[in-house]
Amino acid sequence: MGLDRWTWPGWRHLPREARDTLFLLAVIAWTVLPHVGQLPVWCTALTATVLLWRAALAVRAAPLPGRWVLAGVLVVALALTLASHRTLLGKEAGVTLLVVLVALKTLELRARRDAFAVFFLGFFLVLTHFLYSQALPIAAAMLVSVWGLLTALVLAHMPVGQPGLRQAGLLAGRFALLGAPVMVLLFVLFPRVGPLWGVPGDAGAKTGLSGEMRMGLIAELASDDSIAMRVRVLSGSPPAPESLYFRGPVLSAFDGTTWRVGRPSFPARLLPPLNLRREGEPVEVEVTLEPLRLASIPTLEATPELPPIDDVRALLRDDLHWVAERPIVERIRYTAKSWPRFAHGPTDPVVGLQDDLDLPPGANPRTLQWAAALRREPRYAEADASTLAAALMQRIRNEGYSYTLAPGTYDEDGNGDGVDEFWLDRKTGFCEHFAAAFVVVMRALDVPARIVTGYQGAERNPVDGSLVVRQSYAHAWAEYWQPGVGWLRADPTAAVAPERIDRSRPLRPAPGFVATAFGGVAPGALLQLRVLWEAANNRWNQWVLNYSRGSQLDLLRQLGYQSPRWEDVALLLAAMIAGFGLVGAAWAWWDQRRSDPWLRAYARVRRAAAALGLPAGDALPPRSLAATLRARYGAAAATAEQALHELEGLRYAPHGAPRTARAVAARARRLATDAVGALRELPPPSPAALVARASR
Repeated sequence: MGLDRWTWPGWRHLPREARDTLFLLAVIAWTVLPHVGQLPVWCTALTATVLLWRAALAVRAAPLPGRWVLAGVLVVALALTLASHRTLLGKEAGVTLLVVLVALKTLELRARRDAFAVFFLGFFLVLTHFLYSQALPIAAAMLVSVWGLLTALVLAHMPVGQPGLRQAGLLAGRFALLGAPVMVLLFVLFPRVGPLWGVPGDAGAKTGLSGEMRMGLIAELASDDSIAMRVRVLSGSPPAPESLYFRGPVLSAFDGTTWRVGRPSFPARLLPPLNLRREGEPVEVEVTLEPLRLASIPTLEATPELPPIDDVRALLRDDLHWVAERPIVERIRYTAKSWPRFAHGPTDPVVGLQDDLDLPPGANPRTLQWAAALRREPRYAEADASTLAAALMQRIRNEGYSYTLAPGTYDEDGNGDGVDEFWLDRKTGFCEHFAAAFVVVMRALDVPARIVTGYQGAERNPVDGSLVVRQSYAHAWAEYWQPGVGWLRADPTAAVAPERIDRSRPLRPAPGFVATAFGGVAPGALLQLRVLWEAANNRWNQWVLNYSRGSQLDLLRQLGYQSPRWEDVALLLAAMIAGFGLVGAAWAWWDQRRSDPWLRAYARVRRAAAALGLPAGDALPPRSLAATLRARYGAAAATAEQALHELEGLRYAPHGAPRTARAVAARARRLATDAVGALRELPPPSPAALVARASR
């Protein structure tokens, strides 16, 4: 017998209340699902258990648990939340408790007000997803959640037996479409005080760059195919692949194992000036930069000016690196002009260049001896910096060096001899190995040199034409100082792996089993899907996530405002809201003059019945009126009685009713016409009956 109670009766055979409950539980599960990665394991397990428990109770029509049971589960959830997050406050703890409360609240669905509480918590839960991610898949998933919650809300307001799930879903979609203009209006004109969904200090920010570099650090990023930035050329000739250097932190301090952003050892007046000299025509680019974890804005070399970027202030350092006043924790977009052909730095020696000659004492002694021996050769004894740099490049090309993602570990004992091991022994490395060795040797040759980190190269998206720079394009190259010229770029990677620079082809790790199998079946399908997805994601980033205060002012300029201000935005928003309010009031006035088509049809029948002297008040249901007709007229009222029963079934029957409102209205009109025609064929009451009724 117990097993029979658990037999699935089929969706159509479930009571209306059970179907509505199961649908609501499915919507809640869908809404919670994207949070699983941020929730503690116990919270996911508890939520799934409670939802399955509630579903079983709905199918079996079993009583809900008592309040003491719910209180006990809540106390356990509070204790586990405190143990997991060390607090009951804050984003993570708050989201955890909200998920638990939404699940537990489903065990209290005894009345309509309980359902409304679940709806409210569900809508609030939808918003919490954007505290973690504003990606397009999350937005699409939450759009489905909103539709589901609106559908459940429609079901809660409709009478028993109506409507079906399909009709309720269509009605919810209609309501959402009616509210879409207001939503778009508020999105476009509501004042912005910061990023749309960004939360300062969000842990989700990441980048392939850092304020320091060790051998092997950048090689770890080669398997990261996530997008670092998107670049769109607005004017000018698109730079060639070998010119696509996006400059990030410049590293000049070296302790033997790690390169870091250097701190000047001399007063500001003695430091090397920027002294940027632009050559040729600029290229204007629009860059959408993904969130970083450091205060750096990589820019296409060379970018002398950056316009204001919302709330981010940037400063151009003397090493041509743009530094933000705070870490970049949200996606930003900027437009700037860059000069791929440029020169910078002092042309005459200055004392501050000594910082770019320093080497840690005792580190890499064999490399220093090798450099001293090179300098003693007659052809290099008086050679300038460019000649020495060319000699190092020639060695890299001709002495068996190899470019690889898996060079192994250098300087395992921590003695600071990693460059010795790479330059003189193993000769295998990634871009940071070559750049670090080049700079150490140049410094040993008394040539100021430093490491520049950033990104090199890009791939063109054929769908929207944008240039996509991935984290796997993270790169390290070198700069050395030449008297009379300034700082010159030297990229040792171009000597050992020219395809990496000339064709923007970074090394890739071996593909996994799934990617290999998929690529074997449809070689270009995976790439095409990725291209289409990234183009769509770029549109989402540009039009939605990067819609800022500057975008609002640009919109007002397009509408005819010469010098738009925030007051203009506020006034336009107020005017538009007032206009929508008037339209809504007019629609409400028109709607209240209409009535339910079923009620209009039944009102015709009641008027015809009143003409026969029958009781036909507003509260009289069709079934009661049919019973009165049978009692008075017997079989003569059979036609009218049948029409009234069908009219009542049209309103309240759970099955067999028309599925659309238009079909319901047409059927109600036909039944009312049949009933009125049958009533008119019945004999009118006698004068004595009318007098008797009036006296009563």
